[in-house]
Amino acid sequence: MRYVKNKEWLLKNLNETNVRIIDCRFSLAAPQKKQEEYREGHIPGASYFDLEQDLSGSVGDHGGRHPLPDLVEFVTKLEKIGINNDTTVIAYDDGEGAFAGRFWWLLQYLGHEHVYVLDGGFKGWLEGNYPLTTEIPVFERVKFHPSLNADLIAATEEVKDIVKNQPKDTILIDSREEKRYLGLEEPIDKKAGHIPGAINKPWMEGFRDGQYIPAVEQKQRFSEVEHDKKIIVYCGSGVTATPNFLALREAGYEKVKLYVGSFSDWISYAENIIE
Repeated sequence: MRYVKNKEWLLKNLNETNVRIIDCRFSLAAPQKKQEEYREGHIPGASYFDLEQDLSGSVGDHGGRHPLPDLVEFVTKLEKIGINNDTTVIAYDDGEGAFAGRFWWLLQYLGHEHVYVLDGGFKGWLEGNYPLTTEIPVFERVKFHPSLNADLIAATEEVKDIVKNQPKDTILIDSREEKRYLGLEEPIDKKAGHIPGAINKPWMEGFRDGQYIPAVEQKQRFSEVEHDKKIIVYCGSGVTATPNFLALREAGYEKVKLYVGSFSDWISYAENIIE
């Protein structure tokens, strides 16, 4: 199944009443910047969802830098912009894929089946000279009935158990760039290295020119991972691992989970070992 839509599809379906568009642009370095850019111009009909205000919850002692949002509040936000269980939803960011991927994963977790990422993101939309607007859309409120897909999420205890027992049917994938995986450089988290036993598949290698590479190439990226394996993907805080999650699903892997707290949660437990 394809979980991405191209800009031509979105342009054609901009005015469809059953389509909702989510602008997920975000900058970790300047959290307010992208919402300001949204107000200055966005894809017509797009509502803005902020990574830290809407797609994440409050940071605590554990749970990582971007824990899950309060799901009742999140569902209420979806309902306010007219998203029900049958709505087709397209999420975009600047084209890096991770912030739209976070939204995509959250809706998958809530059991929504018609959610996609815009291939190429806002950058690709601009390159196509496609229409922009400053108008903030208002929609009639609807009802969304979540059906949590627990098979998509890996809790800390599950990851601890895997590290301790090293089951042969499960594999951990670290989605960060190699120098962070190896512990050579750590610009964000308090400790460096990776969860013991994890292999490294940098998330950005699933893209070319801002677009997801085809499923056949994604299969080649993960060629050493057998299809019957249980896979848990993680990154620093559960955001940049989502493009790998999507890529694995597109490559035909069915048993894929996200460790939402990721490395920033793992290191919050003093007893946890780091490689």
